[in-house]
Amino acid sequence: MYVAVKGGERAIAKSHELLARARRGDPGVPELSIAQIKEQLRLAVARVMSEGSLYDEDLAALAIKQAAGDLIEAIFLLRAYRTTLPRLSESQPLATGRMRLARRISAAFKDLPGGQVLGPTYDYTQRLLDFSLMDEVSETMPAGAASAEAFAEPFAESIVAPGIGELLGREGLLEAALPKADDPAPYDLTRDPLLFPVDRATRLQNLARGDEGFLLAMGYSTQRGYSTTHPFAGEIRHGAVPVEVFVDELGFAVEVGEIELTECQLITDFEGSATQAPQFTRGYGLAFGHAERKAMAMALVDRALRAREFGEQINLRDHPANNEEFVLSHSDNVEASGFVQHLKLPHYVDFQSNLDLLRRLRTEWEAARAAANREAA
Repeated sequence: MYVAVKGGERAIAKSHELLARARRGDPGVPELSIAQIKEQLRLAVARVMSEGSLYDEDLAALAIKQAAGDLIEAIFLLRAYRTTLPRLSESQPLATGRMRLARRISAAFKDLPGGQVLGPTYDYTQRLLDFSLMDEVSETMPAGAASAEAFAEPFAESIVAPGIGELLGREGLLEAALPKADDPAPYDLTRDPLLFPVDRATRLQNLARGDEGFLLAMGYSTQRGYSTTHPFAGEIRHGAVPVEVFVDELGFAVEVGEIELTECQLITDFEGSATQAPQFTRGYGLAFGHAERKAMAMALVDRALRAREFGEQINLRDHPANNEEFVLSHSDNVEASGFVQHLKLPHYVDFQSNLDLLRRLRTEWEAARAAANREAA
């Protein structure tokens, strides 16, 4: 729209040049590589992949570099590129129970069968700046240390660990999570618009792509009394899960690789109803990479959005996180960013119209006030 302004095309071209210079920064400082971003900013890469709906660490790292660290811009770039890619096949449902674990914890069971695996996390660190990280000396590995390949494979080779659902499901204390035989094919939000009302599978798609900050705020609101739930962290897993594709010519599924995931199962009390026995209910979150905060926030909001299913309140004023249309319509950061940032574009005609109207109203108001003063005198 700025092209309409005199000299707009030249100004935009110059803006692109300035952007490239600003993104590069001081040429005297070594350029940040894609490999460095992928290996050392892995949590940012995980967020961009999840909310960009594309699992590719290299492309996510490239988007972060191109966006100069603006993760929402990077997510937009990755989504835009994703639309150019053909869909070759659809994978089989992921079996997260087969996850090769890097981390697995439960806040509900101390002695979790299969054990708890703390893994790499900031949970047990003090939030103090580590000034040793400012050391510019190359961090070469000392002789005799493990190879770089060892650090690239943090996942356990084989840990068979029953999930929280299996433990509580044996006693019938946790709702089943198996799909029904007559369940329709999942809706695809990457190709079709969000239409209300939606089923849970579609809600989960929306939340998986949703902005982490927004979901975190919504999840936080449920803990502060603006919802009807207060769950326990039944289980949080982070690890590598095999991806399988069914090959028609072979008549069976074959493994084509692995992806890194974080899965969260939250469990919440439900007192029961006339048709449902008292039991624990589920909130579920899943995200690419190591993304516990996103998965937990997603699980909190997922359970809140099941309020109608369990006869709980959905009043927007008192329980905003329980309101499906409010949450799902505002969770997408690419859409939200577009609506907010469009205010930067030229609105000269609209503003001039408002300005003329305000001047006329001001003149009429002053005339009416002057008349009232004369009558009072």
